[in-house]
Amino acid sequence: MIKSSDTPTSVAGMYRLYMSVIIMLPFVPWKMLHTSDMTKKDWGTVFMAGLFLGLHFLFWMESLVYTSVASSMVILSLQPLFVMIGSYFMFRERVNLFTIFCLIAALIGSIIIAWGDIGTSKGALIGDGLSLLGTILVSAYMIAGQKVSHKISANFYSVIVFFLGGSVLLVYNLVNHYSLIEYDSSDWTYFLLLAVIPTIFGQYIFNLLLKSMGATTVSVGIIGEPVLAILLAYVFLGEIMSAFQFIGGIMTLFGMGMYFWAKSLKFAVAKY
Repeated sequence: MIKSSDTPTSVAGMYRLYMSVIIMLPFVPWKMLHTSDMTKKDWGTVFMAGLFLGLHFLFWMESLVYTSVASSMVILSLQPLFVMIGSYFMFRERVNLFTIFCLIAALIGSIIIAWGDIGTSKGALIGDGLSLLGTILVSAYMIAGQKVSHKISANFYSVIVFFLGGSVLLVYNLVNHYSLIEYDSSDWTYFLLLAVIPTIFGQYIFNLLLKSMGATTVSVGIIGEPVLAILLAYVFLGEIMSAFQFIGGIMTLFGMGMYFWAKSLKFAVAKY
């Protein structure tokens, strides 16, 4: 959807987040605020998470202007690696060798996907750099979310960080004098679809799962995004799917499947 629209990506990202807030507001459990044990430090973490999310959308969505869906998505798939490293230092989370093997297999699949796609032109390098910055920022966002996930409901947390992220983009749009209202009805439909599909049924679900699964496991699930994104780009944008992308996609899904299988065994043993 981002590649199909001519609207500034920062404007699309802003409305994507603000519309998500409006849709989710009626479902926020406001009464739980009175029983919350959030500290000032925790609220600071939430504020930083919103800042990270806004900057993530700013950098990553803009990367699609310069590079292909496959190139941008394969860099985004490095997110579990950054989250795993951050989780080790933040939460002392340890992983076994088999889990690392599964993650590496999935990452190699992502690299194979973009093997013949990552360009060497100046524009492609700019796009790849923006995607990398966006990946680092969303990794920090996931870790921050896990840190406060046991103290605040996912609904309330999502509304706050979506609003803060949208506000970051609003400031950027005002500084760059982008129009905020002069768009066609098709563009507003596009903003709404971005709010409902990848934000509420994407980012919100990730936030919901942070409490029970942790940032690393949630991030591994995101590795599957390049596979589906390439399929959709093939169908709707006419981007060619190469043999490398097909083989890499299979390997990515295999690595993800093995990772989740290993996690399910660990959970079953712990429960027993």
